[in-house]
Amino acid sequence: MTADSSDDGGPPVVYDLDPDCTVEDVAEGNYYRATVNGVVDYGVFVDVSSSVSGLAHESTYDGSYEVDDDLVVELTEIRENGDLSFEPVEVGDYETQQVGHDYDVADAGELGDRIGATVHLEGEVVQIKQTGGPTIFHVSDETGVIPCAAFEEAGVRAYPEVEIDDVVRVTGDVEERDNALQVEVDSLDVLAGEEAETVRGRLTDALDERAEPNEVEPLVEWPALTQMFPDLEEVARQLRRTVLESRPIRVRHHADGDGMCASIPVQLALEKFIEETHHDPEAKRHLFKRLPSKAPFYEMEDVTRDLNFALEDQARHGQKLPLLLMLDNGSTAEDVPAYENLAHYDIPIVVVDHHHPDPEAVEPYVDAHVNPYLYDEDYRITTGMMCVELARMIWPPITEELRHVPAVAGLCDRSKADAMTDYVELAESEGYEESVLRDVGEALDYEAHWLKYDAGRNLINDVLNVGGDEQRHRELVEFLSDTARSEVDDQLDAAMPHVEHERLDSDAHLYRIDVENHAHRFTYPAPGKTTGEIHDRKVQETGDPVITIGYGPDFAVLRSDGVRLDIPQMVSELDEEIVGGGVSGGGHLVVGSIKFVPGMREEVLDALVEKMADAELDEELQSTVVGHEQDDD
Repeated sequence: MTADSSDDGGPPVVYDLDPDCTVEDVAEGNYYRATVNGVVDYGVFVDVSSSVSGLAHESTYDGSYEVDDDLVVELTEIRENGDLSFEPVEVGDYETQQVGHDYDVADAGELGDRIGATVHLEGEVVQIKQTGGPTIFHVSDETGVIPCAAFEEAGVRAYPEVEIDDVVRVTGDVEERDNALQVEVDSLDVLAGEEAETVRGRLTDALDERAEPNEVEPLVEWPALTQMFPDLEEVARQLRRTVLESRPIRVRHHADGDGMCASIPVQLALEKFIEETHHDPEAKRHLFKRLPSKAPFYEMEDVTRDLNFALEDQARHGQKLPLLLMLDNGSTAEDVPAYENLAHYDIPIVVVDHHHPDPEAVEPYVDAHVNPYLYDEDYRITTGMMCVELARMIWPPITEELRHVPAVAGLCDRSKADAMTDYVELAESEGYEESVLRDVGEALDYEAHWLKYDAGRNLINDVLNVGGDEQRHRELVEFLSDTARSEVDDQLDAAMPHVEHERLDSDAHLYRIDVENHAHRFTYPAPGKTTGEIHDRKVQETGDPVITIGYGPDFAVLRSDGVRLDIPQMVSELDEEIVGGGVSGGGHLVVGSIKFVPGMREEVLDALVEKMADAELDEELQSTVVGHEQDDD
């Protein structure tokens, strides 16, 4: 506010300016507390605030002053060029009046037209990065996140008292660096007390509003899926809020077609939202990472890698610890040991999955869990179908690129849901024949096999045809799917003569194959897909209920059609019944895998077959989901 002298006969008023006060807060004829900042032959320069300074000419005072001397001055003139003239005064007893600055607080997301201007920002520090030059404070307000560069000296931390989550006021000049905006800091103050709470409350209300997901109409009319929309919206809200708070997001997804149909749309939507809300061009790289998991659960190897990277990024880049988003994975008791590891750190966990869940085991560790089984549905609602809708809730303009993706996801996991007809028709309306969709799924599985632990972002985008070149997509998919099928044929030519057959008491066919000794190793297809392809051929060949087991020294991959199995339950029973078997595993009801110690293989497989023989046949299950859960066991 502007300080004006009063002439009421009382003691003179001396104004003590807030450091952020500008020339707009002073007036000629007023008295101010000042500090000498320089001594020259013709006078002294004084500061009355961080940005308001002027000259007291030697003709206006007797004696001498030194740097850092405090004194009272009168502002005698504000010249047209902005220079200020002061005169030291002796005022005797006086009244001190504090003068705060009326901030014209700028919006971090609206600085594009203020390059070169001095601005004031109020927000929360969400990242602090020390470079070889300045310290970069990323400050978030109601409208976005802006990097603010403060320089102490090369490589030295500026404002060491400032910490992540502090509410601060920043004054500085808006500059453009490498085609991105940043604020060159003049001053940075941590707010406290009521002032901080006011700003924090304002930010919270605004971020809550900006985090709200977009309302979208489902791509197809399917009540089984749309009943899950409220929980998907809550996940979208949490992910948008995470971006606004500049907390990184780490996605782990199953390394198969459905897993990629789930993760790629969410990645594209979140990256678009990051671009909208962050000025830093590196924000996408720092705030989002997608990594596949080869196993159909979150392995200790995965969590160790993720936690190590997160802690290194926190130390190196001043980031918050990430939110973990599990897609097409994360619903089972096998995930719990990894979750227990994360529980020692501030890492929220969100799960969107369609594997048969163990909610009592998982939900104590997760912040959100969306799974069709929790709605009395099943795996026919694939994770890719759910995540396309989730991506649209995060960033609706992405819809046009994703209309074919749910059909690919369903074909990859061989969903027999009635809605598949609608999804395929929707894809066909976008120019994708069903045969092409199947080729895309085959190409995705093939690339997932060779990518192993690499996300393969650009390659997978081309295969799935999101944000890429249409002609290249078609040619690439044709090549990859043809190559994949050729390699499957080669594998089955070698394996089929070694398939063992027996007829169970239930009259179901049981086929077994030792994929360790009677199939090519370390090539495509892996044991899971090899077992699945053998199973598909036997289902087509017999037209009867079929169970297929592909096994190795310490694992077995299970496929079933027409037999009412509950693989997770069977695994649990085997673990209890076979002492020293070390049995674990799971998956879908009729598609899954188990592990055991090598020395107990025969006992485990024999007990498994007995349980399968006791299972009821179910004509409605014939030709149901055969699954596509490829392990590299």
